[in-house]
Amino acid sequence: MSSTPKTEAHGATSVAAPRKSPIQRFTDLCVRYVERFMPDPFLFAVILTLLVVVMILLWVPNASGAGILTSWYQGVWGTNNIFTFALQMVLILVSGYTLAEAPAVKRGLIWLASKPRNQIEGALMCFGAAAVANILNWGLGLVVGALLGRRIFARLDKANFGYMIAAGYMGYMLWTNGFSSSIALANTDPTSKLNVIFTATHQLVPLDLTILQPYSWVTVLVAIAALALLIWKMAPHATDDVDREALLGADAAGTGAAEARPEGVRRSFADRLEGLWILNVLLFLAGAAYFVISGFNLNISSMVMLFTILAALLHGTPIRFIRSFTEAAKTCGPLLLQYPLYGGIVGLLAYAPDAHSKPLQAVISASIVAGATTATLPFLNFLGSIIISLFVPSGGGHWGVQGPIAVEAARQLGQSSPAYLGKVSMSVAAGEAVANMIQPFWLLPVLAIAKLSVRKVMGYTVAAFLVGFVIFGVAMLIMPHV
Repeated sequence: MSSTPKTEAHGATSVAAPRKSPIQRFTDLCVRYVERFMPDPFLFAVILTLLVVVMILLWVPNASGAGILTSWYQGVWGTNNIFTFALQMVLILVSGYTLAEAPAVKRGLIWLASKPRNQIEGALMCFGAAAVANILNWGLGLVVGALLGRRIFARLDKANFGYMIAAGYMGYMLWTNGFSSSIALANTDPTSKLNVIFTATHQLVPLDLTILQPYSWVTVLVAIAALALLIWKMAPHATDDVDREALLGADAAGTGAAEARPEGVRRSFADRLEGLWILNVLLFLAGAAYFVISGFNLNISSMVMLFTILAALLHGTPIRFIRSFTEAAKTCGPLLLQYPLYGGIVGLLAYAPDAHSKPLQAVISASIVAGATTATLPFLNFLGSIIISLFVPSGGGHWGVQGPIAVEAARQLGQSSPAYLGKVSMSVAAGEAVANMIQPFWLLPVLAIAKLSVRKVMGYTVAAFLVGFVIFGVAMLIMPHV
């Protein structure tokens, strides 16, 4: 005699759990392992520092404890610190965030957030918007995906917030091929300390020999298509228990609300100055005029200027711009905490006990490109870049570490033309872009916006790393022949 399940007796029907695809099972495995073993990003940087110290003791002859400690101090707070570059990076991020929070841009994001009907559409929307924004400016791209993901998730009943934020962060893989690529921009600026090519050869490499080359933009298009397919196929069934009302409340609070005042209270002279929109217009016109006078010169500093003046213009009044900029700066706390540690790692990588010893960065880079040919050098640089990016997660700072070895290897192969050296620089940039999917440093501002743990996001980006490794790796093998 068969028995009827209780669920049916009460009028309910049992629904079998949907079968997971191989990609979903793999992603779930990555998420579980990341949640179990991934430490806080600050501790991750500390562990990397200790690992570099051990590698120095093993591979750098005559290394001493005092010398190691001194080189670390010089990289963190001393004469070789990265404070200037760190401030540039922070300003790019903050200006991008401020631009994304401008009323016109914000209305556009809210409109986009109203379109997705489910979490897959939402994740693809986050990725698409972030990909386009990253090509324009990496600071803007980082925050657009997170801000859009927050708004979309707050609207949907069933969605995984970590998956959605991870999808937006995947767009960051494209920034080194975009117009704010620190390596490509440094190649165009003879005054930049990061222009390794100019230092070695006294040649400049314009953007039309790097990010505007077919090997760059075709790879970007292929990566966008492949990552979009991955995002679609990896969509999880589990949802997140996140307070949607808190997310909606955070988005509803605008900069304009902070300017409200009780009825009958007269505006002071200072209030009128703070609301004087013409000041923002003058700032924009001055910056735009200089950009024209400079010959439309694109470098790290000019990108900071352009996004700052555009954000000021779109925010209308000085006080709105000031408040938005201040709010954006709050996301940089984790970066300011960790950047000195990575400066220390850069100092350790450059430590050489004497004139006859090679620093660890030279040992690693040279061992990777040993035996390279003209056809294989870009791919080997790409592999080395992924490894070095774990220790130096900054496109420009990373180029300062690996660039001299990569350029010298090209020169030894008889390749010193700007076109080939541009390929060398972009091969290093590609490795850094892909490695960002497993290096949590640049996830920090995204996590600050989303108020999520790194463990909720990085499991998904590991799969993106594998896809990016294949696509960019193949492009590096084809690059020397085009």
